[in-house]
Amino acid sequence: MVVGAAGAAGAAGAAVEEVGSARQFEELLCLKAKSLLVLHMNEVMAELAKEHPQVSFAKLEAEGVPEVFEKYEIIGAHAPELTKKVQRLASNGSFPPSANEHLKEHLNLRLKKLTHAAPCMLFIKGTPQEPHFGFSKQMVEILHKRNIQFSSFDIFSDEEVRQGLKLYVSGTLIGGLHIIQELEASEELDTICPKTPKLKESLKVLTNKASVMLFMKENKQEAKCGFGKQILEILSSTDVEYETYDILEDEEVRQGLKAYSNRPMYPQLYMKGELVGGLDIVKELEENGELLPILRGEN
Repeated sequence: MVVGAAGAAGAAGAAVEEVGSARQFEELLCLKAKSLLVLHMNEVMAELAKEHPQVSFAKLEAEGVPEVFEKYEIIGAHAPELTKKVQRLASNGSFPPSANEHLKEHLNLRLKKLTHAAPCMLFIKGTPQEPHFGFSKQMVEILHKRNIQFSSFDIFSDEEVRQGLKLYVSGTLIGGLHIIQELEASEELDTICPKTPKLKESLKVLTNKASVMLFMKENKQEAKCGFGKQILEILSSTDVEYETYDILEDEEVRQGLKAYSNRPMYPQLYMKGELVGGLDIVKELEENGELLPILRGEN
């Protein structure tokens, strides 16, 4: 919407665009993200510009570009009437949101989703495994050193989201590298960011995932290792429900469980978090008739 304002071409304030030709006016209409444009302001209109920053104000001499006034049907108005019109339109949102405002709203929604994608989200250049540049690498090193659990987003993968190296917790911005370094030095970082469970605690949870848990190479549907196939056949014959965990998918679990159980070989069978044994022990228990009572929790 374009409205005109009568008055002297005097002081117009910092928010006023100087328009000297029809071409400049056309460019102004294209560039401005506002749908309400006020032309030729006097001092009263300068105050309106300060009061309503969402409105565009421009200075246009009618004598110089009469074709613009005719094409866009711009009408004159004295200050009191124009003041009321601007205040009414600005307050009730009568003019539609611009394309830029829609894009900004879309981006804000995307950023909100991304910053809430995990309890602790790190926006970096690259990935935690292959961070680009020193700041990203230092940030990742601090979080790993403090055993902080986090997810990340590579800002190089999306120019729209790219906004620098930042860390968010529960959707709230914590800061960049310098802030994180200060928080680490003051020991506050540990209280703000969620911790990664220690391996021993993770393994304890994992071995208790089901009453009977079998850790093996691959799983019950795709067992290729001979030892794995044999122990699956024994367990299937008991009709006891059990779950399997493929140690080939997680090297940390694969190596950690060896120390946790003090047993270097796989498969490993657990009953309610307690190690039953490997294939040799399971075979022996089956032959002695002790396996089924153990798996049922009777022994």
